[in-house]
Amino acid sequence: MKVLIFGANGKTGKLVVEKALAAGHTVTAFLRTAAEVPNVRVVTGDASDLTSVNAAMAGQQAVIDTIGGKTPWKATTLERTAAGNIISAMQAASARRLIVVSMMGLGSSRPQAPFWYRSLLMTTFLHGSMEAAVTASDLDYTIARPPILTEDAAIGSVLTPTPPTKAHKITRADLAQFLVDQITGTQYLKQTVVIANN
Repeated sequence: MKVLIFGANGKTGKLVVEKALAAGHTVTAFLRTAAEVPNVRVVTGDASDLTSVNAAMAGQQAVIDTIGGKTPWKATTLERTAAGNIISAMQAASARRLIVVSMMGLGSSRPQAPFWYRSLLMTTFLHGSMEAAVTASDLDYTIARPPILTEDAAIGSVLTPTPPTKAHKITRADLAQFLVDQITGTQYLKQTVVIANN
């Protein structure tokens, strides 16, 4: 499939690009700063600018959004604005499959967060409004809520624990593989799911 990846220059985004290529998808990487990515079409732009997002979306069939602000506890609308633009552009381009990365601890997943993790959650964190925009859309979405990300080697499988089962961590590589698997997967259509290695 033709897949557009936002946040493709981040730690998770780079792994998503790598795994999407390995799975045989045709990848377009949306980057804020121009860079060469082997075997990938690169589009440079600002995800908070709808014109840029519309231009990148042409011809795409699926989107993976790994955008995350560097200072999420501060006043930022990056996640929410980018999600709104992505949804609008997908609807205009008749693209249906949207996979986004959120965080464990929001909404129904709060009981799954260990006490020490819950203490890190800030009420101003904007992933909640991003999720609201996605779930209100008519797209075939999957929202992945990972707990703490580690740089350990991939375990090769993930769990999708349900409340009140606690989720502690997941490798970044396993998260990236899960996201790519959802491009053609149907198990989690129109669902928000906690994913973890434990």
